[in-house]
Amino acid sequence: MITENIKLIRGEIHSKCVEIGRNPEEIKLIAVSKNFGPDDINKAFEEGLREFGENKAQELDSKFNELGNKITWHFIGHLQKNKVKLAVRSAEFIHSVDSLSLAIEINKRAEQADKIQKVLLQVKTSEEETKSGIETEEELFKITDECKTLANIEVIGLMTIAPFTDDVAEIRKSFRYLRKLKDDLIKSGFKYIKELSMGMTSDYKIAIEEGATMLRIGSAIFGQRDYSKK
Repeated sequence: MITENIKLIRGEIHSKCVEIGRNPEEIKLIAVSKNFGPDDINKAFEEGLREFGENKAQELDSKFNELGNKITWHFIGHLQKNKVKLAVRSAEFIHSVDSLSLAIEINKRAEQADKIQKVLLQVKTSEEETKSGIETEEELFKITDECKTLANIEVIGLMTIAPFTDDVAEIRKSFRYLRKLKDDLIKSGFKYIKELSMGMTSDYKIAIEEGATMLRIGSAIFGQRDYSKK
């Protein structure tokens, strides 16, 4: 199943890119492997996937220990400060930096690990109360600017989670706003803000249309999760 799913997803990404005039090579497919074990991850690895995402620091660290560093790990969940050390140890990318205080803690742990930690700033692009993220453009610019003083952090882009809705216009609005913020940052001199992490199983085609460079796809690759195994 995983083999067929990956082939299908790759085909759909390629087709969408051709349709809108984008280069498929611009897009990084991150397989979200939360609640799936090493066997499933290895199957996806055998099909050529190298980027995997986890949303819990302890689960990420466990898989990092078992599978080694042959995989490029992305931390994509809400990150508590007391879990930063684990995330920095295991993840090449942390997508969910939503405050300056969290960035400072990541920088401290990265310095201790003698590492430059690549991060994305998470932006709240909808009004859903359950969503985390930086809430205003002013705050985003301030945090981005402050991060320049943190020697062990490299801010490479922005991340968002679209609203959980069937309203395509609302989803597109969310993604389009993130792209606008990225463009505004670049115009203001933050030319290194290049990545847009947006788009999951239900909305990744819209995300591609709106400029996504990182897709976080789980169930379309691995199938539905069994949360009883948490």
